[in-house]
Amino acid sequence: MINIMFIAPPAAGKGTQSDLVASKYNIPHISTGDILRDISMEDSELGSYVLETLSSGGLVKDEITYQLIEDRLKKSDCKNGYVIDGFPRSLEQAIEYDKILQRLNYSIDKVFLIEIDKDVLEKRVTGRRICENCKAIYNINSEESKPQIESICDVCGGNLYQRNDDNILAFNNRYELYTSKTEPIIKYYEDQKILYRIDGNKSIEEVFRQIDNIISEGDR
Repeated sequence: MINIMFIAPPAAGKGTQSDLVASKYNIPHISTGDILRDISMEDSELGSYVLETLSSGGLVKDEITYQLIEDRLKKSDCKNGYVIDGFPRSLEQAIEYDKILQRLNYSIDKVFLIEIDKDVLEKRVTGRRICENCKAIYNINSEESKPQIESICDVCGGNLYQRNDDNILAFNNRYELYTSKTEPIIKYYEDQKILYRIDGNKSIEEVFRQIDNIISEGDR
């Protein structure tokens, strides 16, 4: 069993790296962002609240997030391990997460901190476009990642859209929240000797190689 956590600023690639780890080690990828975005599309009071909060770059109330996380971890596909990203976002959440894990008889094996320059992140966020059909991701600010035809998916021909929170105002809010809340979390996991720093300025393949080498060393 291997439980992995990713800590990274918005658009640093933690979702991509989580997917790669989940695929190689055949464990589920739990993204609090995906869970919340799914809820934001529901026609309910909770859905409206989450949509408004995400659109402004704010954070959903902790008690809601705790319940969603615990409910997800109780599912049978997490018994052999999982990858989680987007949580915890504060020291208080990290402490509460430990309580959730204790109740479920789980533990954290490795925490990966992806470090990356802010200007790179800003271009990633404001240029990100997603296919509404196949969910392929593009970036109009990158020659390597932009679609061949503007607003059209290269893979399936579907329309591309920009997420509500992929704007400069929301990014700045999210980045400031991240930097102000994350430092205590980093120290918290460093003190437990389970935190590993990853250079996120490199290519996706090179970043994954750094991560996978650390995981593999722990399996020996």
